[in-house]
Amino acid sequence: MIRRAFLFGSAITLAAGPALARVVTKPVAKRQQGTLTLENVPETPLELREGLRRYQNARSAFFDDWLDDGSMLISTRFGQTSQLHRVTAPGADRHQLTFFDEPIGAVTAVPRSKTSFVFGKDTGGDEYHQFYLAGLTGPEKAFTTAGTRNQSLTFSRDGRRVAWAEVGKGDGNYTLRIADFDAATGPKPGGESIKLTGATSPVAFSPDGRALLLQHYISAAESKLYLWEPGVPLQEINPTTAPVAYQGGAFTADGQSIVVISNQDYEFLRLVEINLQSNRIAPITAGDLTWDVETFALSEDGKLLAYGINEGGRSRVVVRELRGRKTLRQPTLPVGVLTALKFSPDGKSLAIGLNTATSPADIWSWDLKEARLTRWTTSESGGLDPAALVEPAVVKFRSFDGLGVPAWVYRPRASKGRAPVIIDIHGGPESQARPGFNSRIQYWAVELGATVIVPNVRGSDGYGKTYLALDNAEKRQDSVKDIGALLDWIATQPDLDKDRVVVYGGSYGGFMVLASLAAYNDRLAGAIDIVGISNFTTFLTNTEGYRRDLRRAEYGDERTPKMKAVFDRISPLNLAGKMTKPLFVIQGRNDPRVPWTEAEQIVARVRANGGDVWYMLAGDEGHGFKKKQNIDAQREAETLFLRKVFKL
Repeated sequence: MIRRAFLFGSAITLAAGPALARVVTKPVAKRQQGTLTLENVPETPLELREGLRRYQNARSAFFDDWLDDGSMLISTRFGQTSQLHRVTAPGADRHQLTFFDEPIGAVTAVPRSKTSFVFGKDTGGDEYHQFYLAGLTGPEKAFTTAGTRNQSLTFSRDGRRVAWAEVGKGDGNYTLRIADFDAATGPKPGGESIKLTGATSPVAFSPDGRALLLQHYISAAESKLYLWEPGVPLQEINPTTAPVAYQGGAFTADGQSIVVISNQDYEFLRLVEINLQSNRIAPITAGDLTWDVETFALSEDGKLLAYGINEGGRSRVVVRELRGRKTLRQPTLPVGVLTALKFSPDGKSLAIGLNTATSPADIWSWDLKEARLTRWTTSESGGLDPAALVEPAVVKFRSFDGLGVPAWVYRPRASKGRAPVIIDIHGGPESQARPGFNSRIQYWAVELGATVIVPNVRGSDGYGKTYLALDNAEKRQDSVKDIGALLDWIATQPDLDKDRVVVYGGSYGGFMVLASLAAYNDRLAGAIDIVGISNFTTFLTNTEGYRRDLRRAEYGDERTPKMKAVFDRISPLNLAGKMTKPLFVIQGRNDPRVPWTEAEQIVARVRANGGDVWYMLAGDEGHGFKKKQNIDAQREAETLFLRKVFKL
């Protein structure tokens, strides 16, 4: 983002604001703590650090892939960052495979190899991921080009072909890389490189390894599917004039069709089968489904299908035969949110990753023949008592135009008088707040006695494509009005203190925090903005090239006079004079999505108006903190800020 304007010269475009008639200067208390630069952030008392320790030491386990020997590759944290581990059987030890200072990204096992896998890793949160080939022993080997961003790696079923998408700095168009692959040495020389349009990535190889399914992501509301074959021009699958959103994709066993999630001619995302010759679409899920299909998996032989349904934020898993659509016996899962779903190579088991509100994420397997659910991992809760943690309830409040807006509400079990309130606004905006494990929210509710409200304002995913589009372009401020309606609702609740409300959020949620502080300053006690957008014009100018057009599709194009005028009117930087309540800004120096300049300019502008601003900048982080020592420092500082504004 932005450190100081004079450091960047012409490299970064900063927003020019009106000249200030009077500049109010306050001394800034600045100190260094490791890689963190802290401004006006007090030292953390020992008692606060100790009180947070149990919440900060809870960890989760996430399924990455199956190895061909039936063992699992999982990611979990033992130390500062999340690293890759192998688990050979349910309840077995987690054997650590990677040992880096940076967290491990996407992991894919090499098919037909019992020991080889590929993982991604960036540097300092810059999101320019490199791919590495590794095994259960020995060193890893990078095989991508330094300085490029690499994603969406996929193998042919026999592991002899590999494909991934690559993009360079400042470029919005990806390159498709395809190569023969050796499980011991990696991609072989002489592979193909095909320049594609926009954010286009491989999804799956055909069963014979010859063709590739590609997806061109345009926005949350629109994407396109293509079939690539050697020596044949790209062929669009199911071409339409109306926008269609697709997710995932897999070939059927005969290679004649694909299974994909789609909302074509439907309000919600559903599973369909598309014939590649005729483009005929056959629905797989029921026509009266009123929730999104969130993910799916096909067994390698193409006979079995599993999918997850997002029912208002909670996940339900369905297992069926693909042909005949016969429903099989279903796993009964705790109420929670899916993190993974994949059949084992032999098709006998289904890996299920699940996250619940009162326990960290863990991994189960579902035995298809025996209809038996077996837990593979039991993650440490950091010494927390699950019985003391809070289960959220869902409420729906009415916004300014009568729209019903859902929200998850975490109320403290024991409260003396009216509780302070934290409104936690998700990013995206094409995302959804869901009731998974969140130790930060649990700390706020259990230890601070605060009620935490997590709204899914208009524009959120999970409630149909009409709801998703309600905040697009010039309608952006309508989502901010949803927060105003939530403040109205809070004022009607006898157990909530309307005079002690803080807004909290990251990325787009950070924009919402700043916009809410400008719009409802007199109704808020303070605000915490994490990697948030402070001015849409400078954000769209300075965000990395591979994201710029994707964000314009959602927010609007700053190059058109109409949208530029809207951005000038609603951007928080231009409304900073209305922000008089305490503000805490948190930022990663290497953020490629929302550049650090967005943080710098809002900090400077609010301070110039005499505002009380805390600022935390991490020199080794990107779009959100990933290293435990930085996360710990962030949580400590946030708690000090909340104590201050809530007068605890």
